[in-house]
Amino acid sequence: MFELAHPLALLLLPLPLLMRLLPAYRESRDSVRVPFFDKLVELSEQRPDTGAMILRRDRAQLFLVGFMWLCLIISASKPQWIGPPIEQQKSGRDLMVAVDLSGSMETRDFTLPDGTTIDRLQAVKHVLDELAEQRASDRLGLIVFGNAPYLQTPFTDDHLVWKQLLAETEIGMAGQSTVFGDAIGLAIKLFIENDSDNRVLIVLTDGNDTGSTVPPVDAAKVAAANKIRIYTIAIGDPASAGEEALDMDTIERVSEITGGKDFQALDQQALRSAYKTIGELEPELYETISFRPRQSLHWAPLGLALLLYGVYHGLGTWRSWRSGRTSRVA
Repeated sequence: MFELAHPLALLLLPLPLLMRLLPAYRESRDSVRVPFFDKLVELSEQRPDTGAMILRRDRAQLFLVGFMWLCLIISASKPQWIGPPIEQQKSGRDLMVAVDLSGSMETRDFTLPDGTTIDRLQAVKHVLDELAEQRASDRLGLIVFGNAPYLQTPFTDDHLVWKQLLAETEIGMAGQSTVFGDAIGLAIKLFIENDSDNRVLIVLTDGNDTGSTVPPVDAAKVAAANKIRIYTIAIGDPASAGEEALDMDTIERVSEITGGKDFQALDQQALRSAYKTIGELEPELYETISFRPRQSLHWAPLGLALLLYGVYHGLGTWRSWRSGRTSRVA
């Protein structure tokens, strides 16, 4: 449909009519004085008067001037063609995944359906690939942590790139320790920088916090203040001891403070079940953006006015040339 971007410009249309209210233009010129002027007036039967000569335009000129003014005003009002609405679906949730890459993730205690035994990190990768395919509407990010947390993938809609960078992670590449609290702190920083309204963090770890600058519970309180829900998944044997022992109290406390949920995955099926539950608690969220393309047509009336102006004066020039040529022939 058509629409005028500046419709108030149409108020200028009657402006030429107001010009007719102004007095006619007067110009004084020198005249030739003759002693028999009275006789000339008597013979011509015309009475001399001030401003007796008034230039008048013919109808073609009046039509051309009026039409060009109309075209200029329409062009100034900026007519535009508005196309049909186009809708785009935008990711409505930012989902950050934090993966523990400490040495204990090398333990081969996860069994595939075909009986193959794989290490904990490979099991996590398999299930995270499925998660990426199921969360088409979410923007995914990836943090890996060991001695320190590192951003592996910033928030992105390109899930293929996210899965590729996940596949490139290796056990021990971030160190052998487990800084659970610092990983939460890095996620908080990224969420704040991204200015998202719907924030979810999934943390996978198989050990307790061994050296974070900020304790996990304190980091969880900051996350809760920034409306970040944390889902923690504890991987491995709960009966393990030492640095590899699962601190389930801390894991449960972190999820509870932020309004999330904690899970314990002893095998791949339990891990897949945990992600399924998270998917049910955090359904896919879309934001629909609608816009209508606009194409300005102000050039059309302006071009038409210039075309008529050129045609009119071109015809006038041709007539003058033809008239002069006819006079010379005669």
